[in-house]
Amino acid sequence: MLSKIAGALLLLFLAALPTPAAELPRSGNPVFDRTVRLVVDSFYDRSALDRFEDAVRREIEDSRSPVTAASPAERVDTAIDAILASLQVSHTGRFRPDGIDYFELADVFRYALRADMRRLFSPDGEAAYAGIGMIVRQGNGLGFVSEVYDGSPAARAGILVGDEVISVDGAPYREIISFRGKAGQTVEIKLRRRPGDQPLDKTVQVKLLRPLPMFEKAIEDSATIMERDGRKIGYIRLWTLAAPRSMNKVAEALARGPLEQADGLVLDLRGRWGGGSADAAELFLGGTPPFRLIQRDGEAILANVRWRRPVVAIIDEGTRSGLEVFAYALKAKGVRLVGARSAGALLAGRVFLLPDDSLLELAVSDAVIGDDTRLEGRGVQPDLPVPFILPYAAGRDPQRDAAVDEMRRILADG
Repeated sequence: MLSKIAGALLLLFLAALPTPAAELPRSGNPVFDRTVRLVVDSFYDRSALDRFEDAVRREIEDSRSPVTAASPAERVDTAIDAILASLQVSHTGRFRPDGIDYFELADVFRYALRADMRRLFSPDGEAAYAGIGMIVRQGNGLGFVSEVYDGSPAARAGILVGDEVISVDGAPYREIISFRGKAGQTVEIKLRRRPGDQPLDKTVQVKLLRPLPMFEKAIEDSATIMERDGRKIGYIRLWTLAAPRSMNKVAEALARGPLEQADGLVLDLRGRWGGGSADAAELFLGGTPPFRLIQRDGEAILANVRWRRPVVAIIDEGTRSGLEVFAYALKAKGVRLVGARSAGALLAGRVFLLPDDSLLELAVSDAVIGDDTRLEGRGVQPDLPVPFILPYAAGRDPQRDAAVDEMRRILADG
């Protein structure tokens, strides 16, 4: 009897072992092959690997341009993009050093890359790039400013969301190349604010930007008070939860900063990256009382900040990952959301360094809220949908305006 039980247990153990994947053909290109290996070994959803492997074979066996050791970089780039797209999930993509995303992700995942940071970002090992603090979205051959980080050189120069970027120092705009080697100098940016208008010229200071400290400063600099109907409405933008002091910056602004006297708050969750703690929304939802430690000299240290006044939040397709958990928690507690559906990008990602020093972000874990709620591919729906049209917006922000109006209504209703 015992031998039968032992045999059954052995069969169960063997059945639980992972089945080795069929050996995939190799292209001979180290970047492509390493990408394939990492996906097969680390991607969270085994059920997606069959179609991934089919996509790999299509690229290697392509009759017109197979991926080989001799393939040009452009062909390898398109092949990697294609095989990663076959996985059909967020937190999965390749990033190269010619884009701002590369530097921001390297800083977000700096601990995973710590063995290579000094080599990648000499001499001090800090992810940093020369820039002006704006993001440009490309479409139909044109580039439009989609984000201007609060307090950045671009913001101080008067560049607005929606501006068409024509050139930088007389050359086409490139995220990194346009500013490389120019930190401490100025550049001339040619913009168009409305269709058919004559271009505007802006002189902008170039700075060496470290992403996470820049995000913390942008959160701090975004805090403002506006007077409406005799009430004070506060506003702050949570660009990311991934910076170490993201929520501290919000708490400080609320407890003893520019938002301390606000009657209500508009919380902007239209971010760049998610990250952060899954319970970050507790600052607005938690039931524990505010708590301070008072030093001998009378200085108060904020140990537990809680906001008890009304909140309205703004979301859009830039609200992703940890910021979606934040938005979901607010909505579940009755906080009104204004804007557009969030990204539907809630998985746990990890970054890997590829042989050419590009970064591979890969979804390595599923993410579930409560018992079975998944936001991946679904997102969070706003209570008050408000569209935003980017080209030539000239700084107008209908989503923010609608959120302020919603807060005015809430305050008027008591």
